[in-house]
Amino acid sequence: SATNLSCTTKLTNLFLLVRGRFSVVKRCDHQGTKRTVAVKQVNKKLMRRDRVTQELNLLQRLQHPHIVSLIDTYETPSSYALVLEMADQGRLLDYIVSWGNLTEEKVACYLRNVLEALHYLHNCRIVHLDVKPENLLVAHTASGQPTVKLIDFGDAVQLNSAHYVHPLLGSPEFASPELVLGEPVSLTSDLWSLGVVTYVLLSGASPFLDESAEETCLNICRLDFSFPRDYFQGVSQAARDFVCLLLRTDPGRRPPAGLCLQEPWLQAGLGDGRARAEGCLDTSRLISFIDRRKHQTDARPIGGPLLPHQCDHSRQKQEKLDTPQFVVQC
Repeated sequence: SATNLSCTTKLTNLFLLVRGRFSVVKRCDHQGTKRTVAVKQVNKKLMRRDRVTQELNLLQRLQHPHIVSLIDTYETPSSYALVLEMADQGRLLDYIVSWGNLTEEKVACYLRNVLEALHYLHNCRIVHLDVKPENLLVAHTASGQPTVKLIDFGDAVQLNSAHYVHPLLGSPEFASPELVLGEPVSLTSDLWSLGVVTYVLLSGASPFLDESAEETCLNICRLDFSFPRDYFQGVSQAARDFVCLLLRTDPGRRPPAGLCLQEPWLQAGLGDGRARAEGCLDTSRLISFIDRRKHQTDARPIGGPLLPHQCDHSRQKQEKLDTPQFVVQC
């Protein structure tokens, strides 16, 4: 378990990695373990102690190869600090762009890693509620293979009741319809977000993003997305079907993470993965996607949730989309 430490004697060579809504993350050397670690410093003026304690309590219980592990904690006059395992290859999208040669097989491998993390969390009745590209990091294993790790449990909660409503903060780009509508979230809220991430990985485009946050929210609730030919040229039907499987308006109709792992398109090896396209995916749009996200602030609240009547035809459209013809059309 995490214990207090003196940051002046134990941590050196601090280097800013990323600045978030309520915190900054720095890379530094942990003298006690001789490891390079990531330190998440949460601003006390912006975040209540009980919120930080909630994240800390969750992280202390979690141990999984695809979840960044907590090493230590400490407190300064201005911040609460979490000392975390360092994912040495940085964010997943940056890694993909820098290495190039992205294939559906690689996308499926990255998604399997995330689904294994979600399967573990959901078995503990924990929902992450902030699955997005920035919260997926890459580390190299001893053999040099990339492995994806899920980070940032600031929004995560243990679902002890069926009526937890989560506030929508910042961009709704990866938020599920129930979150946008101010309805109770479920474990499969994470699967919707992963569906959006999958769409982004395959195309470099965002399925629901519009001119304003409100329009984006409406697109989400109305399930208003498509697979433009220009963006999805060379992407297999099986990959598109997997996106459609996760992007279902009704949380109860989304498959749980464990079932997703059994999907043929996600299977490792040649046998079950033959439906995957063989060629390289176009990653040029990912560069502008990354740039836009870096300059986008997630600090402001969206405002009140959309009212159900504003999205009244979303369920109707969902029924239409869930017919077998949708698998062919999308």
